[in-house]
Amino acid sequence: MSLEELWELFPIYLTEHQNCWSKWYEEEQNILKRILPTTKLGLQIYHIGSTAIHGIWAKPIVDILIEIPNAATLILVKELMIKNGYICMSESDKRISLNKGYTEKGFAERVFHIHLRLLNDKDEIYFRDYLNEHMEIAKAYENLKLNLWKEYEHDRDRYTAEKTEFVNKYTRLAKESL
Repeated sequence: MSLEELWELFPIYLTEHQNCWSKWYEEEQNILKRILPTTKLGLQIYHIGSTAIHGIWAKPIVDILIEIPNAATLILVKELMIKNGYICMSESDKRISLNKGYTEKGFAERVFHIHLRLLNDKDEIYFRDYLNEHMEIAKAYENLKLNLWKEYEHDRDRYTAEKTEFVNKYTRLAKESL
């Protein structure tokens, strides 16, 4: 499929915050811990993204960041995840993105984006924590996303790009406040 066809099948869709998202994260985290030797490999697993920010509208896609100590383990984790049904969407020397819950007919009931990152590449955690501590900023982020939603419903790259300045600003503020 072309990128445009994929965006048509998997559009941007926002919904009010759902309490089930934290449960979905916990259940997926347990699956990941079963297929990945987390303790032996020194992995840390985090719930990130808008579904991890209390009370705001979000795409009903649970983002999970797995922090990995080195490049060799990064490749091993990717291979283990692919063997267990995750789809590799992109990769570089330091980052790999996988997903679960994309079907030929569209989204499954539960959708996950898994972000494999090397140690200390976890700005999303700073952003998540800052917004959870500053609800007025979280609501401003929600408003930004709601305003972008329909315009970029079928252009995920643009939707993400339009949020980048906001995300970078508050990630920087979060890190400076430590």
